[in-house]
Amino acid sequence: MKISKCCDNTRIFEMKAFYTNNNGLLEIPKWTPNCWINIEDPTETEKKYLLEELQIPEAFYNDIEDIDERPRIEIEDGWTLIIMRVPIKSNDIKLPFQTIPLGVIFKDDVCVTITFYKTEIIYDFMLYSRRKNIQVKDNFDWVLRLLLSSSVWYLKYLKQVNQKIKLAEDNLEKSIKNEELQALLQIEKCLVFFITSLKANDVLFQRIKNLKAYKADYDQDLLEDVEIELSQAQDTANIYSNILTGMMDAYASVISNNMNNIMKQMTSISIILMIPTLIASLYGMNVPNGLEESKYGIWILLLVSVILSSFGVFLFKRRRWF
Repeated sequence: MKISKCCDNTRIFEMKAFYTNNNGLLEIPKWTPNCWINIEDPTETEKKYLLEELQIPEAFYNDIEDIDERPRIEIEDGWTLIIMRVPIKSNDIKLPFQTIPLGVIFKDDVCVTITFYKTEIIYDFMLYSRRKNIQVKDNFDWVLRLLLSSSVWYLKYLKQVNQKIKLAEDNLEKSIKNEELQALLQIEKCLVFFITSLKANDVLFQRIKNLKAYKADYDQDLLEDVEIELSQAQDTANIYSNILTGMMDAYASVISNNMNNIMKQMTSISIILMIPTLIASLYGMNVPNGLEESKYGIWILLLVSVILSSFGVFLFKRRRWF
């Protein structure tokens, strides 16, 4: 159950791994009481292990599998399910970042985390726990630390989102194209996912924080850290969303203004071209006009057309219609 790497240097986890808490999370070869079981993207074998050997409620498993499942706490037959939403980097070009449900299921000496997607959060927290010699007291302490870790990863991904916003802004300054505008829309969609998930995680945190049965056992410093990181992640996501919204509105105004200028220029050119056309039409009518016998008639009409058209150009330039 070691961590392997694929050809693109992305981390890949074994589907099922066991960890014990000994001055940090250490991987062990098999299950022991009060160890932590981590399962990512479970296969049918892992599903059978969870439902038949550990006997976790199948409804809990199905809830975690739902990509749109909301954060919540649920208790059934002594089992406790806590679902939070965590960020991941997606392979979808149209949605570079999204959020997924991560479920924590525990009862007595069994604690399982399940997610149906690969994440960086678990591996990062495992290394962090070893580096800081973190001791996880109980299952709720573990949930709070996962919430803290997920908030930190929200902030990390938000920094990358901000870089994408700056890149799109630089490209738009050079040329306003559909590709750049679509990039901004994709970033806006990511921020909507982040903001919605962070709000739901905050509601979940407040419910956990106010559980009377466990309230006295909580580490107050940990509660404060989770609250601060969640608040900072929400504020950062809202700030970036407001900046992006303002930028989109500004570029929408620029595009509208450019369109108005183009239409004004095209209208001005049409008016200028209409002057000699009108004169030529009047001269070409089959009625006496005093110039039909003159050998200088055509030159007089050309001169009048040039003078009137030039006057029109001068007038429009003075009014800044060109």
